[in-house]
Amino acid sequence: MIYKNVLIIAAHPDDESIGAGGTLARWASEGVNVHTLFIADGVGSRHGKSIEVTELKSRRRAAKMALDILGLTNKPTFFDFPDNKLDTIPLLKIVQSIEFMIQYIRPDTVLTHHAGDLNIDHRRVHQAVLTACRPQPGHPVRQLLFFEVASSTEWQTPGSGPTFMPNVFIDISDTMDRKRAALSAYEYELRPWPHARSIDAVEHLARWRGASVGVAAAEAFMLGRLIQ
Repeated sequence: MIYKNVLIIAAHPDDESIGAGGTLARWASEGVNVHTLFIADGVGSRHGKSIEVTELKSRRRAAKMALDILGLTNKPTFFDFPDNKLDTIPLLKIVQSIEFMIQYIRPDTVLTHHAGDLNIDHRRVHQAVLTACRPQPGHPVRQLLFFEVASSTEWQTPGSGPTFMPNVFIDISDTMDRKRAALSAYEYELRPWPHARSIDAVEHLARWRGASVGVAAAEAFMLGRLIQ
């Protein structure tokens, strides 16, 4: 396994905990150096400017609280590109911003969204990460993993995008409780059961992903690239 210096690149604060919170908590407990980058602000598409500023601060506080719960010690980076409008930003601008972070952090492993998500920001981030992680000589990234986000990945209809077909499963049996606690930090983003973005739904998914490979709980990923 590579997992020594990891960068998770998420479109919005909460995507990291939904898609990979248990894995991040496990890696942090094992001494892996985990960094977090959020591309979009996560709130700008909702209200007017006065409310947006308040919500932006609240969303950042929630993100920092969630990462603390997961045991991540590195401060997160927020780019604050406009929420649900990443398709209006030149791809090159997003790519260059990510490239700067990769050269600064020099991660061996990058986690990001799956290409088939319904959310436009998720898809845009996926494309930008792939571009920023082109396997050129001397590039630090040796492994790309794509995670699923409940209430986005599974909402894409057949034929409208590539299907999430996981082939990497990480056992989070010992960190499932921390994943739930981290999700609780995003209380304003969560919905009551049986919504797909409820804590129970996210846990049910982790339990099913675990059962499919014979463990109590797991997070599933698609391997994009592995250089050994």
